[in-house]
Amino acid sequence: MAIPPLATLVLLVVLSQASCFANSQSFIGVNYGQVADNLPQPSATAKLLQSTSIEKVRLYGTDPAIIGALANTGIGIVIGAANGDIPALANDPNFAKNWVNANVVPFYPSSKIILITVGNEVMTSGDHNLMTQLLPAMQNMQNALNAVSLGGKIKVSSVHSMAVLKSSEPPSSGSFDPSDEMKGILGFNNATGSPFAINPYPYFAYRSDPRPETLAFCLFQPNAGRLDTKTQIKYTNMFDAQVDAVRSALNSFGYKNVEIVVAETGWPYKGDSNEVGPSIENAKAYNGNLIAHLRSLVGTPLMPGISVDTYLFALYDEDLKPGPTSERAFGLFKSDLSMNYDIGLSKSSQTPAAPKMPAAPSPNATVTPSPNATVTPSPKPDKANWCIPKSGVSDAQLQANLDYACGQGIDCRPIQPGGACFEPNTLAAHAAYAMNLYYQNSNRSPTNCDFSQSATFSSNNPSYNGCVYPSGKS
Repeated sequence: MAIPPLATLVLLVVLSQASCFANSQSFIGVNYGQVADNLPQPSATAKLLQSTSIEKVRLYGTDPAIIGALANTGIGIVIGAANGDIPALANDPNFAKNWVNANVVPFYPSSKIILITVGNEVMTSGDHNLMTQLLPAMQNMQNALNAVSLGGKIKVSSVHSMAVLKSSEPPSSGSFDPSDEMKGILGFNNATGSPFAINPYPYFAYRSDPRPETLAFCLFQPNAGRLDTKTQIKYTNMFDAQVDAVRSALNSFGYKNVEIVVAETGWPYKGDSNEVGPSIENAKAYNGNLIAHLRSLVGTPLMPGISVDTYLFALYDEDLKPGPTSERAFGLFKSDLSMNYDIGLSKSSQTPAAPKMPAAPSPNATVTPSPNATVTPSPKPDKANWCIPKSGVSDAQLQANLDYACGQGIDCRPIQPGGACFEPNTLAAHAAYAMNLYYQNSNRSPTNCDFSQSATFSSNNPSYNGCVYPSGKS
């Protein structure tokens, strides 16, 4: 067989890597709650998931029909031991062994179980007896996995609410209550390589501070940002601020290598008349912009260049949940498998029709929640080949432009660490590259070099050194 020339081999490698990047979004997961009486059959749900870019599913229990339906799909599965199981798991190693033999062994590896969560938000439950038994329960679960040679393949952890932090604002002040129980759990995560799973909800942060500027900060929309005076980092969205507060807390305990997993985050699309925040517009903005932010691989200020595994809440509405209407309105999909709203998860249309981005506000402007403001594109000069930011554009707008452009499926690897365009490592440089690439990949339509009137056309080539900005003739 003839050996292809070197140039052909290089091209094949590049195309292969680009394809893997476009299709690999293993950081996007979803919660599959079952407090409902109208859910689709597990087999239908498995097909639905395979039609999306969702690659991980978190169950709150161990429903064998669902675990079995996800066999041979390649979808990662998180299963859970309930809070009520913790005393038995803690006090009886045989209970843990039987639990693993019943809920893991019959399904693995065809069903890709990747994590077992022991309990949900136990450390903020107020039940001290349960809190003291959580670590022994996790240890016995780990030992049970080790006994069937799965200890290095399936991790064990627990899921925590943001209230487990005694301080989170600003993010650099993030810290845990230094109880023996918390220290033990963090030590377990560190020793076993298991993730620290947290439930950040910017929705609840907005609900407790329902101002327009808070809404923009929570929905990844342009805003004046919030400065962490200790680190001099200006945060442009609540999600990054909350995740970095957890990072700071872990670092303060010396656990810089413990991975963070966002076990739950979401926004309800409807609520009661006295509830602040629920709406389809806000839910679509939060979840859609979060997905774009994750796909951009920008990361958070304290964890740049990576996207934490993030499980959206939730796959379906759960009509039997008690409480206000919002508790039953977090679902991305209806029970008939249609979407409640489109955030670009479908493989057939990776992203929804590109929305107009909201205009960048002045620091004192009132920000409306609408992501659909009408804008007029700047005229395109006859010889313009590149789309770049206008001078004087705010960092908040540049960050929004960067998140949006990279979230549309373009290849933003050149501006990631080690990439040809990573240096200079500035927001302005990275946004300029991404904005131009998005414009060039969108048939160079003038409307795709608008970015809320923060972009302009240039005939001067912005390429430098080994960083090449694509261009095209008008």
